[in-house]
Amino acid sequence: MSSSAPDAPQGIAFTLDGVDELGFARILNDVMHDAAFGRPLQVQAQEPRAGQPARLTLVFLPEHRMAAVAAMQRLKTVLLRHGVQVDSIRVPGDPGEAPSG
Repeated sequence: MSSSAPDAPQGIAFTLDGVDELGFARILNDVMHDAAFGRPLQVQAQEPRAGQPARLTLVFLPEHRMAAVAAMQRLKTVLLRHGVQVDSIRVPGDPGEAPSG
């Protein structure tokens, strides 16, 4: 999600390759019960479908960028707990892709 307006919502997108419906439901349940992903952040979820991987996007306003980056780190931990390797993450405002480290 990108926009030219400086106060428009932004998003950090995670593509979850290889996650099935049950695994996605478990990940989503953990995310929705974790305070790190509460307001002012919003979590947008797209379940896996035939030929398309699941996606999770952390949506935030520019003034909440620090909370979004902290939530991004927390989401990486949640994903690793479920056996999902994170290779790269797209972070608005950063050049290219941010390596998961």
